[in-house]
This record gives sequence, C-alpha cells and structure tokens, in this order.
Amino acid sequence: MSLIDKIRKARESTVEVGGHQFTVCRPTDEEALTLGRQNVTLVDVVKRFTRGWNLAELDVIPGGGPEKVPFDADLFAEWVADRTEVWEPLGNAIMDLYKTHADQRAAAVKN
Repeated sequence: MSLIDKIRKARESTVEVGGHQFTVCRPTDEEALTLGRQNVTLVDVVKRFTRGWNLAELDVIPGGGPEKVPFDADLFAEWVADRTEVWEPLGNAIMDLYKTHADQRAAAVKN
C-alpha cells in the first residue's frame, strides 16, 4: 500500500445505517472548504464520500439474490437517490467525522 493510500485509508470509517454498513471517507480540509462555498445537498455529500457497502443484490433490487454486490459509485448514486432514509444519517455521520477532526486539531493547537 502506498503512502497516499495509507493517508486516504486513515480518513475512512464504517457507519451503520438501516442494518447495513457503509464505508465513508472524512472530507479533507480542502474539500470541507469547497463544500462550504457550494450549494451542496446532504445527498451530494453522501454520494461523494461513500466508498463502500455490504449490500446484497436483494437490498439493491426487488427480487435480487443473496450475493453481495461489489461497491460501484455509479450504482450507489442510483440506489441512494431513492433512499431518503439513508441520506440523513449517513450524511450527518460524514459531516460529524469532519467536525471531530477539526475539533481535535483545534484542541491540539491549544495545547
């Protein structure tokens, strides 16, 4: 694993929503600044910062099978567009990850 991959991996967390696990990535400072300047919705944040899931085909489409579906950003974006019950908790978790990061850094500077 390259150093850049390690940096990116360190920003990842697992979030459970609706009995499913999603891998999300905390926004960087640069990304948070950009998000603050744009008219970004919570679902935009969810689509941009979700990197994985543990869903089976039957979770994705009616009548699907029990086999796990590999994560694909386009598939996730299509699926989550109709899952309002996922947007808020997942989006809030992503934003909370950034807030925790910023708070920890601010506390470290004070010490």
